Amino acid sequence: MAITCELKEQTPQPALSKRFRAPVEKLPEVLGETFQAIIQFMTKSGERPTGPAFAGYYNMDMADLDVEAGFIIARELPGEGEIQSSQIPGGKMATCLHTGPYSEMEPTYDALFKWIKDNGHEVTGVTYEMYLNGPPDTPMEELQTQILMPLK
Repeated sequence: MAITCELKEQTPQPALSKRFRAPVEKLPEVLGETFQAIIQFMTKSGERPTGPAFAGYYNMDMADLDVEAGFIIARELPGEGEIQSSQIPGGKMATCLHTGPYSEMEPTYDALFKWIKDNGHEVTGVTYEMYLNGPPDTPMEELQTQILMPLK
């Protein structure tokens, strides 16, 4: 399957999120717990996500990932405890859509890095994955993840 990458101008988006550190093998468990806690907080507050769940990667150290995970919301809201008000930044982004299991995202990342280099761009900041659908409602081969990398 061909992987298409493109340049996108992103507007800032308010979010509720939690930042944590975890090794890659624990990521599915910790992401699930984090998303559940944020959904519970939003339900208690009478709010709903207006955009997809996301994970922002501050590093790519698979033994100790520094991750911010949460949901895009309609307006800035105060957080509580570990759940904080945050924002997906605006600006120029390189993006690719990955379809398939999360464990098979490496070729999409490789294609995106190649596209960035071939088009004379440079990555800056946090890499985001937007989970456009997810288990258990979606078969693994149909999972869709939008990868976004901010550019200088």
